[in-house]
Amino acid sequence: MASARIGIFLCHCGSNIKGVVDFDRLLEGVKGLPDVEHVEDYKFVCSKPGQQILKDRVKEYRLNRIVIASCSPRMHEPTFRTVMREAGLNPYLLEIANIREHVSWVHSDDSDAATEKAIDLVRMSVARARLLEPLEETEVTVRKSTMVVGAGIAGISAALDLADAGYQVYLVEKEPTIGGHMARWDKTFPTLDCSSCILTPRMAQAGSHPNIELLTLAEVEKVDGFVGNFEVTVRQKPRYVDLEKCTACGDCLEVCPVDVPSEFDSNLGYRNAIYIPFAQAVPSAYTLDMENCLGIDAVRCGKCKDACEAGAIFYDDHMKELTFKVGTIIVATGFEVFDATEKAEYGYGTFPNVVNIAEIERMLNSAGPTQGHVTRPSDLKEPKRIVYIQCVGSRDQRTNRYCSRICCMTAIKQARMIRDKTGADVYIFYIDLRAFGKGYEEFMEDTAAAGVSFIRGRVGEIIEEKENNLTVRGEDTLLGKPIDLENVDMVVLSTGVVPPKDAKKIAQVLNLSQSPDGFLLEAHPKLRPVDSFNDGIFVAGMSQGPKDIPDAVAQAKAAAAGAMSMMGKGKISVEPYYSKVDEELCAGCHICVSVCPYNAITVNQRDKAEVNPALCKGCGTCTATCASGAISSQHYTDGQIAAMIEEFLSAHE
Repeated sequence: MASARIGIFLCHCGSNIKGVVDFDRLLEGVKGLPDVEHVEDYKFVCSKPGQQILKDRVKEYRLNRIVIASCSPRMHEPTFRTVMREAGLNPYLLEIANIREHVSWVHSDDSDAATEKAIDLVRMSVARARLLEPLEETEVTVRKSTMVVGAGIAGISAALDLADAGYQVYLVEKEPTIGGHMARWDKTFPTLDCSSCILTPRMAQAGSHPNIELLTLAEVEKVDGFVGNFEVTVRQKPRYVDLEKCTACGDCLEVCPVDVPSEFDSNLGYRNAIYIPFAQAVPSAYTLDMENCLGIDAVRCGKCKDACEAGAIFYDDHMKELTFKVGTIIVATGFEVFDATEKAEYGYGTFPNVVNIAEIERMLNSAGPTQGHVTRPSDLKEPKRIVYIQCVGSRDQRTNRYCSRICCMTAIKQARMIRDKTGADVYIFYIDLRAFGKGYEEFMEDTAAAGVSFIRGRVGEIIEEKENNLTVRGEDTLLGKPIDLENVDMVVLSTGVVPPKDAKKIAQVLNLSQSPDGFLLEAHPKLRPVDSFNDGIFVAGMSQGPKDIPDAVAQAKAAAAGAMSMMGKGKISVEPYYSKVDEELCAGCHICVSVCPYNAITVNQRDKAEVNPALCKGCGTCTATCASGAISSQHYTDGQIAAMIEEFLSAHE
């Protein structure tokens, strides 16, 4: 390739960078560097006029490499690559020096030091730019099918959008029915409309859609391949009931002698060993809980099989392993409710009349264990004095520091419903009330006007008195004094949300990252909120972080749109940030295969390492561990990195 002719373009980013960095000194500091043909600064290089300036200077000075000093490459690297193409240059002959996040934003109190650092970063970028080589992107064919993991409201919404667009969808759910937590909730805030009335029609659509294959009692065990061509292995637990034959008549239920706590009813009610979670379950078929079944032969029991006229029950059902190929994957694995036993000061699990918001939801539901009546677990009497405690397991240094978002509005909704139904005195202890959505603030004000008392302060202790009544001790931070509420019939803990127990497993199977709080990590919180770092895999709903139903559905639709955009084109381009193997140097030790976090390296017939460009992310792990030096990383070569280090050291000798 011809010798380097480098152009440097310095972006002010308005006052974001220029407000700290001295651009006169920066210009002087980088002028005259070897192979630099032109240096120019502009207020917004990313703007249309700025882009045109760049293209004009490429022609005017016959530039063949570009260095841009601006914000993070995560923001505008795709923008400038497009400009490079339009200017007739290979888009990978571009280097971006981040002098906003790495300089002006972190050194705003020291302009001199910030300017010196900016000069160093631009000089180092020039050193690397001299060694950049043109690279070509690889095209990958994308299958027109999707797997959606998790069938709550987010998963169902994404699946229906994709199926309606004509794509094949595999909807994988680990429970016997789809619907998730929303199926257990009674009303939705702030409109108090029926949760099931909203959800169950969508469930029915998903269960009967010709483009959706529903896999319940199933978990993703393994995912191989790469964007556009994922090969999925799913393990499906036995249901012991034939979905095609079962008519959900309930004859088996009538003869089953086993009663066990119902998970669907938050263990407040009971179900049989053969059961259907709730009336509108999809698929509408019974499930046999073999762990609690008395026996599978006529001597021990066998009554359900004898009672089934359709012949739908078969005790020799077994675990199935299913494999299929998809082009994209959407993860919507939802959440779990925080285990309040971790907050021992509140007595959950010890005092019978201390419950959580999930349990109240089932009490309020007319199809729940108490037929819509809120009752004290100790004596089943209607409580007259109820206290809600907010932020249990959220905004807490000892448990979870994040806000769970839905707890405030759930507590306000429940308090309003209890107040309207029973006229009970309801108190809500809160740190800050977060009514963040459309109509939420108004709903909170209406609830206060209806007689619910809001007390700003923390509860430090709950004491059980005679007849299982409770005393709540806390602090009213508005009045600045302690407060004791005595003769409380029931305390409701507004438990936050946490990632599901299998979040770590699904992250490992799909090579996804997790944020410190355990939820799945998105590629960028603002620009790519539903993309993962693994191309072709999207996150939606509570799997990405706490959110309410409207936000979960909106994110599901965004994830579906992202999957459609890939599958609709049929092919996508893969960035050439992958490693290459020199077979003549490869010793066939297979160490690179074992250390690759993306499973991108295999061994070919010649016992040499081979890299799949679509899987490789250019992380450099294989390059660092290859003892024979047979593997090199494209676009981030050892020579380029060494040149940057040498440039810095030479400037500070």
